[in-house]
Amino acid sequence: MEDNMSKRGVSRPMMHEDHKGKENGSMSMDMDDRQQMLHMHHRQTLWVYWLVVMLGFWVLLSPLTFDYGKNPVLPSGGRSVWLSLDARVLAMEWSDMLSGLLLIVFGWRALTPNRPISLWICCFVGVWLSMAPLIFWSPSPVAYMNDTLVGALVVALTILIPGMPNMIMYMDMGSEVPPGWTYNPSSWPQRWIMIVTGFLGWLVSRYLAAFQLGYIDVAWDPFFGDGSRQVLNSAMSHSLPISDAGLGSLAYTFEFLMGFMGSPARWRTMPWMVLFFGILVIPLGLVHIFLVISQPVVVGAWCTFCLLAAAIMLPMLPLEVDEVIAMFQFMKKSRARGENLWKVFWKGGSLDSDQKDERSPALVKFPEQKQSVFQASIWGMSFPWTLVVSMLLGLGLVAVPGLLGAALQTPPASLNQLGGALVVVVAVLSMGEVFRALRYLNVVLGLGIAIGVWFTDYPTLGLAVASTMLGVLVAALSLPRGPQTEHYGEWDEYIR
Repeated sequence: MEDNMSKRGVSRPMMHEDHKGKENGSMSMDMDDRQQMLHMHHRQTLWVYWLVVMLGFWVLLSPLTFDYGKNPVLPSGGRSVWLSLDARVLAMEWSDMLSGLLLIVFGWRALTPNRPISLWICCFVGVWLSMAPLIFWSPSPVAYMNDTLVGALVVALTILIPGMPNMIMYMDMGSEVPPGWTYNPSSWPQRWIMIVTGFLGWLVSRYLAAFQLGYIDVAWDPFFGDGSRQVLNSAMSHSLPISDAGLGSLAYTFEFLMGFMGSPARWRTMPWMVLFFGILVIPLGLVHIFLVISQPVVVGAWCTFCLLAAAIMLPMLPLEVDEVIAMFQFMKKSRARGENLWKVFWKGGSLDSDQKDERSPALVKFPEQKQSVFQASIWGMSFPWTLVVSMLLGLGLVAVPGLLGAALQTPPASLNQLGGALVVVVAVLSMGEVFRALRYLNVVLGLGIAIGVWFTDYPTLGLAVASTMLGVLVAALSLPRGPQTEHYGEWDEYIR
């Protein structure tokens, strides 16, 4: 029982502890049993919905308690925003009062079981509370802190702690390990590291957002001096209608929360969530990383905490992509069985097998088994010496222009810094075994740098020679595949 609870993570419906029988290889319960378990689970988590109601009163009264118009602040760098100061204060006040009212009404409705729409409305109110201070450029740091913390808490209370609303009515039992895989990409150890990195990214981005929103006057930078201010107040940063650091903080908030969402079999029980999580981490993460590494080219400065946020995001990409691949493999098998893909995408499904995840260590044993839990969290990644050295060479390419006398924003410096940073990104991504074929991009990048530097106005011959040598080494080291430590079902054939 302890092992079952540890794998469940937070309070999850325990509907499948007793089974009536099997249909098509998956455990099933009739509708009366599901209704009974739904009501039982609702009683066990009733405190959650009362707390949502109380948070509604808190948010409703916040504008009266904290006075959002007292000592208002302006965005950093003299940035103009789409609302006047008075309108920003008024928008935040009305947003909080209406959000609080919605939480009270629909939180009250959620006290009655089998009302999933009310819970989803409360969840989306929590999402809005996380977004509103950024959209309205909240002039009050208290309002920003209050809304983002309460918003995250409401999301957790509505769909994380009690589980997905009414999922007990349709969720099927089945395998926890994808067919042909040697590990479960949705296990709690695999998600634990995503939760930790997401939280760290949230903290870093929140600090940068505080500067852009005007809540603090100085963005401290231990390495690049005034570089952080230049980057955060640059035209590139101001090109978005909201704070780009605040947008990053919002993305990390959702990544952190979505790490908790679903069971250890969510690759098949919640395909929609795995896809949305994958979109949030992979394509949006790549855009975030590219914007950060382009800072010396576009702005002519580096920002330490921006680089830290990108460094936190980078390993999340190969750590998440395996779960997305497992989800797509499941959807492919569902289509082959003639199932309704739209229904499977939103409600999940089962498989003929019932393979339990016996390999992943229980997360509750982390204090006693730190090493085994950490090793399980990075299953699917391996670190061939060729890729590790390629990553170091990429860092060397970034550093060479400064060491050999090339000024920022000159063609040779831009080529090395952007190209070298991309080499680092590709090398780290390729450490994820399902991404291993991406290393061939470094062949192109390495040769491109080695050849391209000779077509720039390089300041010294030493810079050109060093760039060429480093680029050729990167290209050569990107040819060997390295070891494959795990198996990924049908995806094995793409690991070349």
